[in-house]
Amino acid sequence: MGGYLIVGTVQKPHGIRGELLVRLETDRPNAVFTPGRVLLLGDPKGNPLEGTVTVERARPFKAGLLVKTREHAGRSDAQDALRGLSLLMPADQAAPLDDGEVFYHELVGMKVTAAGEPVGTVRGWYESPAGFLLEVRGGAGKDILIPFVATMVRRVDRAERTMDLNVPAGLLDL
Repeated sequence: MGGYLIVGTVQKPHGIRGELLVRLETDRPNAVFTPGRVLLLGDPKGNPLEGTVTVERARPFKAGLLVKTREHAGRSDAQDALRGLSLLMPADQAAPLDDGEVFYHELVGMKVTAAGEPVGTVRGWYESPAGFLLEVRGGAGKDILIPFVATMVRRVDRAERTMDLNVPAGLLDL
């Protein structure tokens, strides 16, 4: 597995001690935001840019983390320039996935079936207050939003790039 994973997005500088407010893009922040971890800077789509930050410490704050980096001793224009940038880590440094787990970026392009019948192809995903939603382009060119929850996922095959869902009656007709 090559490339990079987006693990956070810099929201803004916080306070005068050089901390950054980071929105989490990982469900394993304690494994990612550890002292000494070097994270690459990336654009909002996860493409690497020049520059890195080194995690000095991280602590929970509201819906994210406050991350202190070695590169920033206090509030500065350099910190303001990080606003909106992604924090990336090499994908090969990520903890191995458990059976049935998938990286969200791998969902795009997966073929979706329901009870073995073709539904369409995943075009994207969204985080909503109720959980994650898959945007699936159906055979007729119609987009369908489908909740991506354990009770609806029968099987995900990363190698075959397929997903079989157990959807309630009528959901695909909306």
